[in-house]
Amino acid sequence: MSNIKVAIIGIGNCASSLLQGIEYYRNKTAQNAIGLMHWEIAGYTPVDIEIVAAFDIDVRKVGKDINEAIFSPPNCTAQFCSSMPRSGVTVTMGQVLDGVSAHMSEHDEANTFVLSDEPEPSKEEVIRVLRDSGAEILLNYLPVGSEEATCFYAECSIDAGVAFINCIPVFIASDPLWAEKFARNHIPIIGDDIKAQLGATITHRTLVDLFKKRGVKIERTYQLNTGGNTDFLNMLNRSRLSSKKESKTEAVQSVMGNRLELENIHVGPSDYVPWQKDNKVCFMRIEGRLFGDVPVNLEMRLSVEDSPNSAGVAIDLIRCCKLALESGKSGVVHPPSVYFMKHPPQQFTDEEAYQMLEQFIASKHEQKELL
Repeated sequence: MSNIKVAIIGIGNCASSLLQGIEYYRNKTAQNAIGLMHWEIAGYTPVDIEIVAAFDIDVRKVGKDINEAIFSPPNCTAQFCSSMPRSGVTVTMGQVLDGVSAHMSEHDEANTFVLSDEPEPSKEEVIRVLRDSGAEILLNYLPVGSEEATCFYAECSIDAGVAFINCIPVFIASDPLWAEKFARNHIPIIGDDIKAQLGATITHRTLVDLFKKRGVKIERTYQLNTGGNTDFLNMLNRSRLSSKKESKTEAVQSVMGNRLELENIHVGPSDYVPWQKDNKVCFMRIEGRLFGDVPVNLEMRLSVEDSPNSAGVAIDLIRCCKLALESGKSGVVHPPSVYFMKHPPQQFTDEEAYQMLEQFIASKHEQKELL
């Protein structure tokens, strides 16, 4: 079996955790590998993922070996695998477009982007990098609100014949026009907006589902999140948050049973706290009424390193995308989209999504065994 060749857009904290994770699990086995949902997917383990190309716009990353760039500012995630060998993959200058919010320049450069003076590549140059690298999958880790930039790279993936995994809340897989475009070009896509391994959204969904199944009428709920990485700094520009807020809110509303009026549900980022770095803190409250119309409320605080929480899901997303490529799947790959993403084209309960994913993996495993 050959490696799964992946190109990444955006060498930030999430990319850092993903690359560290690939190296971290290199000396692990199924018996001692902690923190993975699947050690093996149809024969592929985490170490079968190979990063072959990378795009960024920060002067401290462009031109560097990717395994060096992942530790460059403003990245601030946990270094759980600090001894990273040279990869031989150099970070290429990418297109800026709307990938950087104007307000970022008002903050200390140690915590925000420092634009490279390298010329931005044309679409044809990006496609050439993808083709020359042998990339099979393009993973989108652009900042929230990068609508133009995401569409640009989605077009590049189609023209290069490369599958697309959209980890951010710009609606590509869940947009019928984009979904049809990928299907028409016989290219798989998974999206949109990655759902962390054990994050605020999946926890909120699980608790809301528990209330519903136990006969508790939910009347109102909120989820407030704070963090100190560039993602939270970027989201101080509220104009970039419309799709993020829609994605997170719909992920919770979809398991509610009886949908709440918008005035009774608030799910979204709250504030940037620089000293938190990559630590994300979620404050959650659910209010309702149970037997005898008696009130009940639940309050919870969740603290987690944001980017490793995402990377644990990306490891599986990449391998599921490879299975879609091997089976000739075109367009939206629904099982991994509904289980791993906040805003798939169609929402299912987490149990339904889990069963869909496991059946998808099992069927591909059986097909490979027959071969």
